[in-house]
Amino acid sequence: MDARLNYFTSPTASKVLKYFMSTGKAFKESPLPAVTQELVALRVSQINGCAACIDMHTKEAAAAGETSARLNLVVAWREATVFTEAERAALELAEEGTRVADAAEGVSDEVWVYAAKHYDEEQLTTLVILVSFMNAVNRLNIITRQPAGDYEPGQLH
Repeated sequence: MDARLNYFTSPTASKVLKYFMSTGKAFKESPLPAVTQELVALRVSQINGCAACIDMHTKEAAAAGETSARLNLVVAWREATVFTEAERAALELAEEGTRVADAAEGVSDEVWVYAAKHYDEEQLTTLVILVSFMNAVNRLNIITRQPAGDYEPGQLH
């Protein structure tokens, strides 16, 4: 499968994506745990069906030491016993933040309070921006049918 557009050869995309890439680097420097970031990025990408991002974040998480059992269970995290309460709170916030059209209120107060129980304000800020960022990147990849499977860990960071 070939992508509809090549973002790396477009002058406009090059300018815009430079900022997107710096956003991704800023997440790495944030106080939100790296494992949580990868789990959230993976879950948002699963919900949106972004194969390129699923490929990337599965491989990045594995390269960082995440187990295949946990990665395989992200899609069914509610029924899985391998996630911490904090990770579960982040995954739930990510789901409601991604499925805003499915709920009248977007992220419920209950989900927000649960996340705030596990993360401080700076971590919550990072989590909210990460969910929004991943939704934007997913759409960039889905609209242009970016292929998946060839990503190498560290390739875009």
